[in-house]
Amino acid sequence: MDDPGLAPAEHRRALAGLARLNRVSGSAAVLWPAVARLARELRRPVRVLDVATGSGDVPAGLVRKARRAGVSLEVSGCDISQTAVAAAAANCPAGRFFVHDALRNPLPAGFDVVTCSLFLHHLSTDDAVSLLAAMRDAVGRLVLVNDLSRSRFSFVGVWLACHLLTTSPVVRFDGPASVRSAFTPREALALAERAGLTAAVVRSKFPARFLLSWERR
Repeated sequence: MDDPGLAPAEHRRALAGLARLNRVSGSAAVLWPAVARLARELRRPVRVLDVATGSGDVPAGLVRKARRAGVSLEVSGCDISQTAVAAAAANCPAGRFFVHDALRNPLPAGFDVVTCSLFLHHLSTDDAVSLLAAMRDAVGRLVLVNDLSRSRFSFVGVWLACHLLTTSPVVRFDGPASVRSAFTPREALALAERAGLTAAVVRSKFPARFLLSWERR
């Protein structure tokens, strides 16, 4: 899905397959407890930016959870792909989505929470550190990174999920390959330290995920 030459129709098919995988594995649910806690503390609408948002399924999931909980969220998302941004705007009408290269340009400020799901494993070590530092610089309170955790169990689980839940050849290739290139929780914590996210916490999340969180005090 990183191929800039990927046809828009196949890109949309891959985004739909990835969104299905995210729903089944509960990507929004991984992020929600921390967002809900902050909302209760702030007692005002919480501004959330989702980096590399893809089809916008994670912001859409957060909006649904917020409505059920009576919490007010203002969600935005950015992605380098115009195809992804268009899909996100259609999937999450409550959000604001825009094209942005988070590795080359600073992230916009003014957000309480900056999230990123299933993107870190696409990056080299240096680029991952740069992205985490950019998220740190932009956020008002809370950085949340939900990503694949590299292990043999994760590889088998992701391979099965990609073949059971989507027919997209891009996702079927990208999923297992992503596990191979993913970071372990310990490696993710080391990246956070290099990026200046002092006292960040990394917790394993079922299935095959970890959540890295850092709060500005």
